[in-house]
Amino acid sequence: MATTFDFETALKQLQSGQALTGENGILTPLIKQLTEAALEAEIENYIEANPKQGNRRNGYTRKTVKSTSGSFELETPRDRNGEFEPQLVKKNQTKLSEEIDNKIISLYALGMSYRDIQKHVADMYGLEISDGAITNITDKLLPQLQAWKQRPLDTIYPFVWLDAIHYKVKDKGVYVSKAIYTILALNVEGKKELLGLHLSESEGANHWLSVLTDLQNRGVQDILIACVDGLKGFPEAIAAIYPQTEIQLCIVHQIRNSLRYVASKDQKPFMADLKPIYRADTKGAAEVALDELEAKWGEKYGVVIQSWRTKWHLLSAYVKYPKAIRKPIYTTNAVEAVHRQFRKLTKTKGAFPNEDSLMKLLYIGIQQASEKWTMPIQEWGQTITQLSIYFEGRLDDIIKI
Repeated sequence: MATTFDFETALKQLQSGQALTGENGILTPLIKQLTEAALEAEIENYIEANPKQGNRRNGYTRKTVKSTSGSFELETPRDRNGEFEPQLVKKNQTKLSEEIDNKIISLYALGMSYRDIQKHVADMYGLEISDGAITNITDKLLPQLQAWKQRPLDTIYPFVWLDAIHYKVKDKGVYVSKAIYTILALNVEGKKELLGLHLSESEGANHWLSVLTDLQNRGVQDILIACVDGLKGFPEAIAAIYPQTEIQLCIVHQIRNSLRYVASKDQKPFMADLKPIYRADTKGAAEVALDELEAKWGEKYGVVIQSWRTKWHLLSAYVKYPKAIRKPIYTTNAVEAVHRQFRKLTKTKGAFPNEDSLMKLLYIGIQQASEKWTMPIQEWGQTITQLSIYFEGRLDDIIKI
């Protein structure tokens, strides 16, 4: 067994500038001594409580154990029959505390690279952590992720925003672009809630259909308004699962796509003429502004005007509502803000070695972001009241007016 911890010697070492924790830290021998003393008490109690003929103490097993104060060699007592199972430090346990694992996960959640995590752990605890060890520790998030993806959802959501973000992921030895489908909602309390993250080879209406089916299977029976970008077939996919849902195409996406076909010298005046359309107080005023846009620019940019005309029934859905409802639904900025959070986490990664490494990072990132979603959006009381009138009967089981 190790020699007794000398308090006076430790105090002198501390006064001379030796570190309290970390590699060669002053506390390490004390932690070793206390741990081994506790194990001694464990085996004595075990043998006394389980008397068997011929069973007795039988030396020690040595192993290197990592603690928050540094690494040391731990001597665990054995019994002759090999039946003693220590509880304080189990047979295959090599860390005394979950603090190291929790610290690694918290550093991982900040988007740190493995190299930076290893440096921080070495500086704080005097421990060398391999890439494999970090992966094993962060893999503890995977069961949580799976449970989160399968959790039951509310029966109705007033607003849902749907969008995709793309990442490079290694698949069969080759890095390919894969889409993460993000479903953000505003629940009946007016609070944001991320309903799910789904991974697919590429963004497409067919896969959105399976995503929406998953929402339905998890309990979502109704969505009042769905805000989406201009992906072809997207409205049809929503209508197939939620035929009563009103669809609003993102105005910002439409504007961006329109400007791609407008010469740079014309973009400023074109935008000035476009603004009265999407800022109109009524649908009639918006349609007059669209007619005026076509009269002025139709000959030169007929493709752009035609796009607005073709999608007008989906682009103009928000115009009929008062401002309290308009503001959240005319754009998919809410879900794009979630994607900005994702990019902060993944900016040091470049690409991911597998799907799990991407999903667990996004999962822990959204858990952090959602901690801030504790308050309903502004004017929610007024908004939900107006929604109950516009969507008569569909909120009756949720709110009483």
